[in-house]
Amino acid sequence: MTALITEQRGCAMVVTLNRPELRNALNRASIEELETVLAAAESDPGLRALVIRGAGGHFCAGGDLADMLEAQQSFRNGDQKAFVELSRRFGRFLQTLERSRLVILSAVEGVAMGGGCGLVCASDIAVAAPGSRFSLPETRLGLLPAQIAPFLISRIGPGQTRRLVLGGETLDAAEALHIGLVHRLAVSSEELDHEINRFLANLQRSAPNALATTKALVRNAARAPADAQDPVLDAGAAAFSAALLGDEGREGALAFLEKRQPYWAKS
Repeated sequence: MTALITEQRGCAMVVTLNRPELRNALNRASIEELETVLAAAESDPGLRALVIRGAGGHFCAGGDLADMLEAQQSFRNGDQKAFVELSRRFGRFLQTLERSRLVILSAVEGVAMGGGCGLVCASDIAVAAPGSRFSLPETRLGLLPAQIAPFLISRIGPGQTRRLVLGGETLDAAEALHIGLVHRLAVSSEELDHEINRFLANLQRSAPNALATTKALVRNAARAPADAQDPVLDAGAAAFSAALLGDEGREGALAFLEKRQPYWAKS
């Protein structure tokens, strides 16, 4: 790994974007490394979460324009899909994050621009430090937030998305909290770590399979229109029954009755 620093912390894999000289802008290599780390973490039954943060006091400044210049050269050399693939690659990674069985946490410091906002919106839980700034500058560069927009809409709704992608505003951490872009505002960098650790401690007390199934259930329910709720609720009932009859359900009930911690809550 050259663009990332990884560290296992209890039930979580902590991934630090490590291109501080570019405010952790994402290029193809860093996305490939993120994909590799996420796949490895998902295959580790001891892990329940992935934490994303940035080195050097910034979260992520979005896409690396150098990649766009390379794609431009490829296009000139006859690759008609060079720009399409460059854009879609990042969108596929955001989809993979959102659909991961792991709980994805973003710890935001400094700037979260463009694709950085996309990472925040594809995460399940986002905490911001004071001084964090959020923006979608694509239109000022003559570009579009093509892969980010669906995740923004899912997180903050179409109205606030229009404000960000069309109005060109830069939000501070308090405003990001107000509109639901992030879930918690830390008062210091130290408290940012404390908040992330608090969330991880809560995840440690939750059953791994129950967490993964609940995440999928919430995702499916959020996307179902009112007249299509029956299939989602039917699937939820089947998943609930499977959980209750499975190892975690039996262990959870026994632990409650015996007034002890279930096995998955033991560090």
